Amino acid sequence: MIAKVFWGSAAALLFFTLATANAGGYRYGVSDQAFYVPALAKAITPALFPRDSDLLDVQMRVWLGDDIVSAVSRVMPIDLPTLALVMYVAGLALLAGAITFFIRGLGGSWWAVAAGLGLATLRHRIARTGANSLEGYFHPRMIAFALGMWALGFLLRRRGGAAFALIAVAFVVHPTTAVWFGIAAGAAVAWQADRRSLWVVAAAITAISLWLIAAGQRMDADWLAVFADKDYLFPTDWPIWAWALNLSYPLVLGAIWLRRRARGVTTAGETALIVGLLVLMTGFLVSVPLTAGHVALAVQAQVTRVLWVLDGVACAYAAWWLLDDTGARRTATWRVLTVALVVAVAAARGYYVLVLDAGRPLVTWTLPADDWTAAMAFLHTRPANTLVLADPEHAWMYGSSVRVAASRDTVLEQIKDAAMAIYDRPMAMRMGERAQALQGFANFTEAQFVAAGARYDADVLVIEREHRLSLPVLYENARFVIHTLR
Repeated sequence: MIAKVFWGSAAALLFFTLATANAGGYRYGVSDQAFYVPALAKAITPALFPRDSDLLDVQMRVWLGDDIVSAVSRVMPIDLPTLALVMYVAGLALLAGAITFFIRGLGGSWWAVAAGLGLATLRHRIARTGANSLEGYFHPRMIAFALGMWALGFLLRRRGGAAFALIAVAFVVHPTTAVWFGIAAGAAVAWQADRRSLWVVAAAITAISLWLIAAGQRMDADWLAVFADKDYLFPTDWPIWAWALNLSYPLVLGAIWLRRRARGVTTAGETALIVGLLVLMTGFLVSVPLTAGHVALAVQAQVTRVLWVLDGVACAYAAWWLLDDTGARRTATWRVLTVALVVAVAAARGYYVLVLDAGRPLVTWTLPADDWTAAMAFLHTRPANTLVLADPEHAWMYGSSVRVAASRDTVLEQIKDAAMAIYDRPMAMRMGERAQALQGFANFTEAQFVAAGARYDADVLVIEREHRLSLPVLYENARFVIHTLR
């Protein structure tokens, strides 16, 4: 028992380390956390973001996580950096458990499990989509994905009730990710119950698609222009290589399933699961003309992310094939060397990504102690209704957004505001107008800064010290100056 706990803990630590390294290290407040951290902060302190509430509500209205955090915060204090780190670790733990559960559900050996876990640490983008197999920060969709993989493991064992219960929990965490697993699970259970009922599911999908074509809101040119750089939204713009990679998922799964069937090792619910995944792939193909026609709901749903589900299952199947099919005809030493090679590749890639490419520590669980964070800490002491005018590209230039680091409204945060604009046309028009007005911000004159501040009723201006103006100074450090615009 002690030996099992020791080796299990060592394997978990290795998985966490390799996965985090291949994701470029754990960081707080970056990327999509430009929405999630402010949303959680507002849930805890409703007075925050009085100017940006309409923008944040665009996504908050379909996400239940902020309501849960709000309820918890009434009975216990919540520190967001600590919460984010805990949820990140929990997400990786759930993912490792889900991969193990799924491969064992296939009848896979522990060697196959080890290989599957090693392959899962190799973070990669699902070709030309908006999904990565891993993230170097807490994101609710990672927890939802892990719960979904657990659900698929239950489907292999023909335990549909448990699968749908987990998908329901995943829906609370991240609705759209849960929906994809729900469609696959629904089709699988329909196939098991009565194969003819699968036609009912297909007819329902077709009817919904036709209704969307006929009645769905369409995105006009002005709306589309706001997020024109989001190339992952429209599959018709993908290059041939991306289509080849993404269409290979059902081919790989089908080939390995046929191999397992020929060997007589398929499990009770496996064929139904493959059918469910094929239905999911069909749903993606049906969505392509809808997104090409700029049907708003089809674009907003980002149906391309169903390919992430197929990618996760294909990874598990590949591990079984490599170790328990091909490897079954070889010696135990070959299996050991194969797993060792997978781990070595993951370790070498993780070292390159983390140390040589990014040059970051493995874990940065709070905002870095730099001049930007110090300036934002000062702004955090200002009234909650303070509106900050800063470079629209400040989040990627300095590592975190004003909303994350200062918990204050900002006139524009180009990257995340554009992403949220997908879900609401009025917010898209707001973002587009501000992006146009602030174009060339780094080269503004003092008069232009003042005019922009007056236009949006901003309270303070944050610029780099080399551009210091004659306006009154509220705060300065070695790199940044905060001027009052009042």
